[in-house]
Amino acid sequence: GVGRRDRIGLNFTEVGTGVRGSVTMYDRGHSATAHMKPGEVDWARLFGRHGVRWFHTGGIFTALSDTTAQVVREAMVAARAAGTIVSYDLNFRSKLWSSAQAQAVTKELAKLVDCLIGNEEDFQKVLGFEVEGTKDDLRELPVESYRRMVSRVVEAYPNVKVVGTTLREVVSASVNNWSAILWCDGAFYESRSFKNLEIEDRVGGGDGFSSGFAYGFLEGHGPEDCVNLGAAHGAL
Repeated sequence: GVGRRDRIGLNFTEVGTGVRGSVTMYDRGHSATAHMKPGEVDWARLFGRHGVRWFHTGGIFTALSDTTAQVVREAMVAARAAGTIVSYDLNFRSKLWSSAQAQAVTKELAKLVDCLIGNEEDFQKVLGFEVEGTKDDLRELPVESYRRMVSRVVEAYPNVKVVGTTLREVVSASVNNWSAILWCDGAFYESRSFKNLEIEDRVGGGDGFSSGFAYGFLEGHGPEDCVNLGAAHGAL
């Protein structure tokens, strides 16, 4: 029975080179996180009494088990009741669930989100929004196509106040062009573009973006500063 109750989850990353991209393997079965169930966290205490201002989660946690998806919904409902900002990183991972499973769960959760985050694949696989003009190799990512997609997203989910999208153009496994766009209050903001960014470790770049722009909004910065903070933090 060792490892079958509340073990620590692991990720293994094989670092890519040249035309071969990095590959991540998830070893998350029977982990403490995957075993979380509704009712185990006092969300009202966190968001109400302790005044937590921002709740962030995403598709990787949601995909770990049927109960983690229920925990996400429970937390989002409590956060919205307390006036806490809810952000969600779509983060599609085909090793954890299928696109059909992701859409069945996430399309309902998206109705409770204030800030929605994701790249081109996330919006396609998790919410079913196609990005026109992109290729499978993702070497060219037309920004105007992203803007049209985001416009469709916020029309479908009027509760969403902010949409953040990282734009990663793959030159090779070790070099990417990196930038981001942000939709807020009906306007788009584009970050500085980091051309030919040399990658030391690509794991967590999207999380860096999320935390950077969340920090910006919590500190009272405008959307333009926030998208630049997110892009810079992701690049770092």
